[in-house]
Amino acid sequence: MTSHPIEILRFNTCGSVDDGKSTLIGRLLYDSKNLMEDQIEALERSADITGGGQINLANLTDGLRAEREQGITIDVAYRYFATPRRKFIVADTPGHVQYTRNMVTGASTANLSIVLVDARQGVIEQSRRHTYLAALLGIPHLLIAVNKMDLVDWSEDRFLEIREEFEKFLPRLDVLQDVKFVPISALLGDNVVEPSQHMPWYQGPSLLGHLETVHIASDWNLGALRFPVQWVNRPNNPRDPALHDFRGLSGQVAGGIVRVGQKVLVLPSGIETSIQSIHTDDGLLQEAFCPQSVTLLLKDDIDVSRGDAIVGTDDLPGMAANLRARVCWMHPKPLQPGRKFFLKHATRTVQAMVTSIDHRVNISTYDEEPAGEGLALNQIGEVRIKTASPLVYDGYRQNRLTGAFILIEPGTNQTVAAGMLEAPAEAYKPEYTDFVI
Repeated sequence: MTSHPIEILRFNTCGSVDDGKSTLIGRLLYDSKNLMEDQIEALERSADITGGGQINLANLTDGLRAEREQGITIDVAYRYFATPRRKFIVADTPGHVQYTRNMVTGASTANLSIVLVDARQGVIEQSRRHTYLAALLGIPHLLIAVNKMDLVDWSEDRFLEIREEFEKFLPRLDVLQDVKFVPISALLGDNVVEPSQHMPWYQGPSLLGHLETVHIASDWNLGALRFPVQWVNRPNNPRDPALHDFRGLSGQVAGGIVRVGQKVLVLPSGIETSIQSIHTDDGLLQEAFCPQSVTLLLKDDIDVSRGDAIVGTDDLPGMAANLRARVCWMHPKPLQPGRKFFLKHATRTVQAMVTSIDHRVNISTYDEEPAGEGLALNQIGEVRIKTASPLVYDGYRQNRLTGAFILIEPGTNQTVAAGMLEAPAEAYKPEYTDFVI
């Protein structure tokens, strides 16, 4: 019997400063009855921090004192809640340009991104920036929440103006196929959990109603098998004969479906074998699929280590040391060609060098422009990278798990960039020979 993972919707909120992201999450938790009594009491006690003596729903996610004093989000805050229809993991990400890197972190694993827009301000640069980042990160679903409708007299015309402005540039982000617009007031709760009585002209679902019903079952890549090996599992338990010689390969199925008896390739060695059994904490499975975490036992006793990849024999990934990628630069010191880093991809870390910067993206127009002296903090650009040994990878648009990487600065171990790999020029070939820089 195949074990099906519980359906969980991961989403993030983004937008500009003061658009109401933290208040929206607080309203979701409060109105959906997902707060404990002690949380509500703590919320009431903290009301004096921001003055006025009124409950500030943003305090549910803005945990840092600096965040509460300034009324902004700095760090990424994760909250978990559930309704009878679905479970949720929400990341409240910062809106300030200075913390764009934190937004990228929170959105990297999201199924859906909520971009908040202040109905008074309309579409501004941060709205465009975060919409572009949602497209760049391959987030399948986008919800544009036009907030603070109470401050524009619940105007349908204003809502339609903002929607039309978005629809002018959304076609340029052709990867965004599922985009919804919802008018809300996070402060008052209109259209957040319950339908609004102030906007009878809007006939769509509330924000939570959309979150509960958006189809995410097909978001995972169930095509080509990809299994990066995270750990070689050797219990070596002399008291249990069944485990004495056990040598399993543990990790997360990053793409496709793996079945008992299936022929597979182990890369980079290129050795072909087959799956003998699939193990989980709940027992043996006949098949497993993305994103399940399992332990695979191979039919043949071959050398497999952490960082290797088990793939299907058809629809093979690329394998190369010369890579093209888009990166979001996250360090105050600009990125310049010739710099060396550690590149972490799936379960493997290799030495790498950025050999060139082809261009950067103008967030205001989405046009490509010369990189000049390099990529500055929070800028996005296309780069070429050479790694010390070949990576087994897919294009990010084909597989978000095997097409993503981070760059780590040697010495400090700081993560300085998040990257999305372009599709490989050609798939792996059995006659491939290894090489190094």
